[in-house]
Amino acid sequence: MTPPGRAVTIAAAGFLLLDAALLAWAGLEIHRPWLVVVAGGFAVGAIAIPFGWRRYRRTLTELDDARREMRRETEELRALLSRHSRPQ
Repeated sequence: MTPPGRAVTIAAAGFLLLDAALLAWAGLEIHRPWLVVVAGGFAVGAIAIPFGWRRYRRTLTELDDARREMRRETEELRALLSRHSRPQ
């Protein structure tokens, strides 16, 4: 399994930062403080995206390692069974 590239993560964070900047600007221009609050939420989300991406990549790596370990154990069990199932 190939993990998703970094470009998607950067694009998502950039899009949220752009939204945050535009909402903050609009909120300040038309004197709507709730738009500035929403912009702050978008900015926090944009900051959180890379942390979530790192966690996701770490989980994928752990799953790949576990899959390899299971494959190794399966091969060992097959070899053991084939040795003991032969007629004596």
